[in-house]
Amino acid sequence: MELPYHEDVSPGTGGLPPRAWYAGSDAASLSLNGSWRFRLSPGGCGPDESFAAAGFDAAAWDEVVVPGHWVLQGHGAPHYTNQQYPFPVDPPRVPTENPTGDHLRCFDLPEAWPAGGDAVLRFDGVESCARVWLNGTLLGDFKGSRLPHEFAVGQLLRPADNVLAVRVHQWSSGSYLEDQDQWWLPGIFRDVTLLHRPDGAAGDFFTHASYDHDSGTGTLRVDSDVPGRVTVPELGVDVATGVDVRVPVEPWTAERPRLYDAVLATPGERVALRVGFRTVALAGGLITVNGRPLLFRGVNRHEFHPEHGRALDLATMRADVLLMKQHNINAVRTAHYPPHPAFLDLCDELGLWVVDECDLETHGFTALGGRGNPVDDDRWTPALLDRAARTVERDKNHPSVVVWSLGNECGTGRGLRAMAAWIRERDPDRLLHYEGDPSCRDTDMYSRMYADHAEVERVGRGEDEGPEERRLLPFVLCEYGHAMGNGPGGLREYQDLFERYERLQGGFVWEWIDHGLRHPEFGYAYGGDFGDRPHDGNFVCDGLCFPDRSPSPGLLDYKQVIQPVRFTYDPVSGTVSVTNLYDFADLSELAFEWTYLMDGPDRAVSGPLDVPPELGPGESVELKLPEPPPAARGAETRLQVSATVCEETNWTSLDHVVARADFAVTPRPPVPVADGERPRRSGYDLAVGPGRFDVRAGELRALGDLTLKAAPRLDVWRAPTDNDDGAPWQPDVRYGPLWRELGLDRMQHRLDAVEPGDDGLTVRTRVAPAARDLALRTVYRWTSDGTALRLAVSVTPEGDWQVPLPRLGIRLGLPASLGYAHWFGGGPGEAYPDTRSASCVARWGMDVERMQTPYVRPQENGARADVRWAELRPDARGEGVRIVGDPAFWFTARPWSTEQLDAAAHRTDLRPGDTVWVHLDHGQRGIGSQSCGPGVLPPHELRVAPAEFAFTFTTAPRER
Repeated sequence: MELPYHEDVSPGTGGLPPRAWYAGSDAASLSLNGSWRFRLSPGGCGPDESFAAAGFDAAAWDEVVVPGHWVLQGHGAPHYTNQQYPFPVDPPRVPTENPTGDHLRCFDLPEAWPAGGDAVLRFDGVESCARVWLNGTLLGDFKGSRLPHEFAVGQLLRPADNVLAVRVHQWSSGSYLEDQDQWWLPGIFRDVTLLHRPDGAAGDFFTHASYDHDSGTGTLRVDSDVPGRVTVPELGVDVATGVDVRVPVEPWTAERPRLYDAVLATPGERVALRVGFRTVALAGGLITVNGRPLLFRGVNRHEFHPEHGRALDLATMRADVLLMKQHNINAVRTAHYPPHPAFLDLCDELGLWVVDECDLETHGFTALGGRGNPVDDDRWTPALLDRAARTVERDKNHPSVVVWSLGNECGTGRGLRAMAAWIRERDPDRLLHYEGDPSCRDTDMYSRMYADHAEVERVGRGEDEGPEERRLLPFVLCEYGHAMGNGPGGLREYQDLFERYERLQGGFVWEWIDHGLRHPEFGYAYGGDFGDRPHDGNFVCDGLCFPDRSPSPGLLDYKQVIQPVRFTYDPVSGTVSVTNLYDFADLSELAFEWTYLMDGPDRAVSGPLDVPPELGPGESVELKLPEPPPAARGAETRLQVSATVCEETNWTSLDHVVARADFAVTPRPPVPVADGERPRRSGYDLAVGPGRFDVRAGELRALGDLTLKAAPRLDVWRAPTDNDDGAPWQPDVRYGPLWRELGLDRMQHRLDAVEPGDDGLTVRTRVAPAARDLALRTVYRWTSDGTALRLAVSVTPEGDWQVPLPRLGIRLGLPASLGYAHWFGGGPGEAYPDTRSASCVARWGMDVERMQTPYVRPQENGARADVRWAELRPDARGEGVRIVGDPAFWFTARPWSTEQLDAAAHRTDLRPGDTVWVHLDHGQRGIGSQSCGPGVLPPHELRVAPAEFAFTFTTAPRER
């Protein structure tokens, strides 16, 4: 049976060969973006094709905006799956129920449109298969959603009333090659452009610009299918195409992205070029650029906008690159397809290393054991080669692209080998990546996903198993640090390994942005919220940025972990050591400062730190600091050092903080023990200093004039994070489900004794889950000196606890009127034991609502680390409650309870009540990355063990 065009395995018909993409040309062009007439049909065959004929009346049709996705414009609904195909797996066939969108665009040529020559119609991205007509003539069809496709149309154009008709199928044989862990969003989602091609214009060209780091010279050659000349005015270059010219140059790197403006002039066209000289090589078993090894501090980036899906404008793309640069990210893997070509222009201009990935993933087949996988079926090889060629040819002139990637999670097969061979033949000056073949026979690096720290260290030591040839290759984690919900944890430990072992050349955190789609009911929607079945829930929300591109705590933590300057402090000698961790750049663009910060009346004193600007990569300097000022009695002194941008850049403002660190100068003074006051009893009421207790329940009811909403008591539960819940396929224990099974979310508190004494109140309890013989014997000891109320907590485990706790501390409820938090400790944002790199000890203050981290799926969030004291006030100055910890504690304040947080599926489910819930935790379990990667490292587990900790409560007086 002959299959229809959208189901055959060919890449398409009627199109032009792939070629380089470029924006700067003096040839005429016409954007066909804008409002198009649109009709949606439920079946793949759709109505007949008469809509493409001349004179068809589409006045009754709806309209959609191109670029765009029709499912985000009121026609149908988005659908999210990770690896499973949302249709029966029967390649290359797809369902008869195949939403199909017919698009019509009428246009006139501009009056200045040149006569003669030819014209090309270009589509930069259509999902997933399109058939195209112009003025009633069929041009052809194509697949390869995130790749360019062009048609010659010069003979068909007329001055006015041109009609462009495009039929787009949501599902096609190409869909089997695009199972890429993202929303399925059909439509014409990238630009549509009409390009005039003058006689004598170049059809394609290839810029070769290498750099010799020994001589400091660059070699330039531009190959063009139409002879012409290349000029680089700044370098005094004027040379014929196809001819090498060697000149002294400044090299291009992601740290200093030096570009030279050039022009390719052929008889019919002038094309603007931006040339960056750099040489990529595999040398000594390492990925090198310009003779120096790279360390990728990278992210994976899907293209996404919460309202427009994959239809990104230039401003959004620039925002992505600027945010990456401002958070010390130096590399991006274009997961799992080539991005909009303008994004790579920005990477050239602003400086990012790029692993450019082909539009290819067949993950759903690997989940089925590989049966029917197109990458090992010769019938599909032409389609695979077409995708490889369209990727390489489009993006070959970008200096930022240093590695080609065959695709993602396709297993192994003959088609992949054919792609690798073609790419090596076409472009031998870049390296090749593919993660899915453990033999690495076709790649220049050993790439892994989500390898745990122990495995990564073995690889670093050269102790990994596998082919001997693989041990000679550099190692890259193409995905690690799964940034789903709260997390990822363990990034610092990964980075320590990368910096310790030369073979480990860094990695790419998964991923850049949460794919939460704007929704009128849920705020941001994820899989299943549009009625899509099957789906993979909020697994689509696993980014370092929230959908609105505001940085998550995970991004701030990553910025700190990968900062390009390291500081160490020696309090004995009073010196600070500064190390340059850049791969290429010196420190001349940075200014350095020291600050002594005190928890007292005089809170800060600062000065410049004279770091030599010429300090090169890997070099260190040790500098003497001024003596710290004398601290007030009972105060603590901290040292903060920072590096800020001091020269004009195109990626951030002056004074942007690139790197910082803080250190203890003096130890924290001991916390005075509040005791000595005799309790006073009247009936069932007992007063211990400012505390008022009900002796029947042994509970604190009031502190001075303040009535509590909920008494302090032991708490071990947190609303599980995505990483607590883990991924079903992970071999490690998934503690979120285990905690629920154990009953930690419904602990019962038994009162065993209330013991008033001459020097305080002792309350003995047993805290335990139902149906288990496990318990935490908890003793609350209350004392006072007449002004302050002290709570000392002692916890003794009973039974054989085999699991770590989520948290260990006390929880209490205060009136919602105390909605402003002020504290001395880690901040300004949240931190957990393995995500605390960005936490800086200082004085912080903000509304309690601002302390909440707005994860798309609500979960545990908002803890502040290393808190010495915290205050809850009605505003920044009003009278409230002050809490001092002994030792320092984890501080969390919320306008809703843990139970409410746990029950919420979306942000909109959370509404403030009449209580501020305050958590004062002696311990928190780490976060890990088990939503797709490894769990919590042993040092960050919260094992059940005897514990003692104390808190002192006083009135926080009104500040003047």
